[in-house]
Amino acid sequence: MRAVAVIPARYQSSRLPGKALALIAGRPMVCHVAERTRRARGLGQVIVATDDVRIRDAVQPTGVEVAMTRADHPTGTDRLAEVAARLDADVVVNVQGDLPFVEPAMVERLVARLDADPSLPMATLAAYIRDEAEWRSPHVVKVVAGLDGRALYFSRSPIPCDRDGARPADEPFGLRHIGMYAYRRDVLLRLASLRPSPLERREQLEQLRALENGIAIGIVEWQQAEPLVEVDTQADLERARAMVDGGGR
Repeated sequence: MRAVAVIPARYQSSRLPGKALALIAGRPMVCHVAERTRRARGLGQVIVATDDVRIRDAVQPTGVEVAMTRADHPTGTDRLAEVAARLDADVVVNVQGDLPFVEPAMVERLVARLDADPSLPMATLAAYIRDEAEWRSPHVVKVVAGLDGRALYFSRSPIPCDRDGARPADEPFGLRHIGMYAYRRDVLLRLASLRPSPLERREQLEQLRALENGIAIGIVEWQQAEPLVEVDTQADLERARAMVDGGGR
């Protein structure tokens, strides 16, 4: 099974413009993501997909391949699919360009999940939420899974609801979705060809398009030692910088 990792990276961002090139420890964030992804075992190729020459020029010195894409993609999935359409790959791993501390093992575990279950179309990561404010935040995407380890639903709302306060104090509030995916290549191309679905539009979550169209998503639980930083705002960026300055990464 040949696996390829693609890192979609765009310059424009509604909440943090230019974040792909934001400096962390003196280097662009996208370069941190690319180099850490490249350490994952079993990948046939790592590609940064972008429509911006500034990102291309920043990544090229790392030796990671860059694929220039169209500028009119409405979502990162569409950008990913444009690159996947011309790849010789069985599995395509989508590594978000705003995960500066992505662990190579995350990529490896996603690929391993699809390798272990040929019936599974795609897989993603999730980590336990132990902070109530994080669980309640609409900026944190939550996921609930069935007993078979497949996603039942993703939401910005705090799920599962603790209606009667019955959650034991030592149990997590729920699962936080980590925006990395492994797709079988044909599934990715099919997803990109589908129209945005009703729940996808309502929650503004692309992964709901898969569930609404009957495409199962396997959940891989990531037992992280510390919270994973996803850089979406200036505050997230400052937190990432502080972690590096403090020796945490």
